[in-house]
Amino acid sequence: MTTFTTADGTNIFYKDWGPRDAQPVVFHHGWPLSGDDWDNQMLYFLEQGYRVIAHDRRGHGRSDQTDTGNEMDTYAQDVVELARALDLKNAIHIGHSTGGGEVARYAARAEAGRIAKAVLIGAVPPVMVASEANPDGIPMEVFDGFRAALIANRAQFFLDIPSGPFFGFNREGAKVSQGQIQNWWRQGMMGGAKAHYDCIKAFSETDFTEDLKALTIPVLLMHGEDDQIVPIANSAHKAIKLLQNGKLKTYPGLSHAPFATHPEVVNPDLLAFAKA
Repeated sequence: MTTFTTADGTNIFYKDWGPRDAQPVVFHHGWPLSGDDWDNQMLYFLEQGYRVIAHDRRGHGRSDQTDTGNEMDTYAQDVVELARALDLKNAIHIGHSTGGGEVARYAARAEAGRIAKAVLIGAVPPVMVASEANPDGIPMEVFDGFRAALIANRAQFFLDIPSGPFFGFNREGAKVSQGQIQNWWRQGMMGGAKAHYDCIKAFSETDFTEDLKALTIPVLLMHGEDDQIVPIANSAHKAIKLLQNGKLKTYPGLSHAPFATHPEVVNPDLLAFAKA
């Protein structure tokens, strides 16, 4: 397996395909998945001549099942070290859900010349959980429920999510893919329960407001209008107002993972942004 070791001794798995002198596109997966969630997009961009990279976040997939460092500052630092280890320059970073938060925090801290553009798909910024400052956010009880379900029966929980709201398979008339459900479960169960538990706090409570405000690079927000996991009104509609150089593209009727259910729609939009 291809790995690099972070400063704190964590082994991070990554895939790195394509010409080493081509522009890099780096993919950041959602919770509780792995870099495999981007197989379609990696092959698509590879065919377009790009260098494509996807890592498994610490505690997820084939990376070390860490019991510490499972929070956004460390996730972003791991990407800083990945970019340095692979000497990535002028890269486009694409993140989904939790990975979108990771991209936002990384982009605000990236070393000069490392990042050119960012894409956040169904992403958690600015902040998910409800609070006095974010009164229309998602109640903490929802995330407490996630934690309780993970402890009680992680394997069943990781079937229930993709079978229902994640891909919108609970909507009337939805075209259900059993393969996608099983692949979601496979990816999730590869990771560590402690890291997955900790990451619920990371994706739900981290405030990315200042990260978004600090970005001067072009940022594309892509969001399904029927996202049941990260509702668009509490995420992309707020995030676009914080960006200096942002663009919002929404998809009527599509779910939390439009790149997975409708790659034929999303991939050309990603490519157009990459080439712009």
